[in-house]
Amino acid sequence: MIAKDMVFDAEDMREAVNVLKKGGVILYPTDTVWGIGCDATNEQAVKRIFEIKQRDDSKAMLLLLDSQGRLRQYVKQVPDMAYDLIELATRPLTIIYPGAYALAPQLVAEDGSIGIRITEELFSKTLCMRLGRPLVSTSANISGEKTPQNYSEITKQIRDSVDYVVRYRRGDRRKAEPSQIIKLDEKNHFVIIRN
Repeated sequence: MIAKDMVFDAEDMREAVNVLKKGGVILYPTDTVWGIGCDATNEQAVKRIFEIKQRDDSKAMLLLLDSQGRLRQYVKQVPDMAYDLIELATRPLTIIYPGAYALAPQLVAEDGSIGIRITEELFSKTLCMRLGRPLVSTSANISGEKTPQNYSEITKQIRDSVDYVVRYRRGDRRKAEPSQIIKLDEKNHFVIIRN
């Protein structure tokens, strides 16, 4: 028998989307580690995530999108190579793009860049699609502390600080791998930040 929290629940999804649309902050599973998330276009919600993580707001956070087609809504000029990298990726890949726009300003790095990952994980992908906007995805821990590998390792302090904790995959004890990170510029030059 499959554990209840390992079954995709439409009510769980509806509740998470409602909280996000009202400017709330959620704790949710992603294609890598569990994330603290909010609507990436909502400045107040993003500010709250920085407060929850006790993180300096000069440190940018990454975003999740449900499809490549949405990239141009938040990146002024998507380098051609980005599409090839996304297609060829065999594990989660975060690309740092130049020229971020239409996002909460504190998400954008000093050089104007933003890290975006196209998620293929069922819950986070559906969440982005239903929200219709990018989703902040930052690890579910206080800044500087160890990143939890699954839900069971997330502290009570973090769980109590958000508006909604997704039920899906709470029982999943697999160790999560972080994404690869590649930084691209407009001329398709790239730097591997994390392999």
